Amino acid sequence: MARISYVEPANAGPEVKEIYDQVFKGKPMNVHQAMAHRPRDLKNFITFYASVGRGLPHKLYDLVYLRVSMINGCHYCTQHHIASGKKVGIGPEDVKALRTDETHARFTEQERAALSFAEKLTRTPGHITDADIAKLKKHFSEAEIVDLDLLIGLVNLTNRFTDPLGLELEWKAESI
Repeated sequence: MARISYVEPANAGPEVKEIYDQVFKGKPMNVHQAMAHRPRDLKNFITFYASVGRGLPHKLYDLVYLRVSMINGCHYCTQHHIASGKKVGIGPEDVKALRTDETHARFTEQERAALSFAEKLTRTPGHITDADIAKLKKHFSEAEIVDLDLLIGLVNLTNRFTDPLGLELEWKAESI
């Protein structure tokens, strides 16, 4: 059960109602309904969320989002990205490998490089070295590295927002 109330569409003030209608077609997710207690932050978050990581391949985006959410134990975000990952070809075996295979052997070299960086940046951000960035440069442009770094930071932010507030999944969870 959520630890804070949701700003439901029927009870939203004009500023939030406009965001709900324009951005979410009147059907915001629970994360948005929780964030709506701070309308300006919701509006800024939506813009930021929509831009970060979008210069990366779609499958890679969801693989990174899933792996970071798994590391952080974020049920809400893991479930959301299992669902969105299906649209870009991430299947049950991929999800299982993200959870159990530290080598990420089933993935491409580019995906492994990104997942390795995501793991280190999430677990020990103060220990990123020149060598870590050099490994990324074999597979990514500098703009893509910035996008990847921002994506990992965004995932960590959303993980630390959703689960601690007890935000509920909008559908029945899939078992992993």
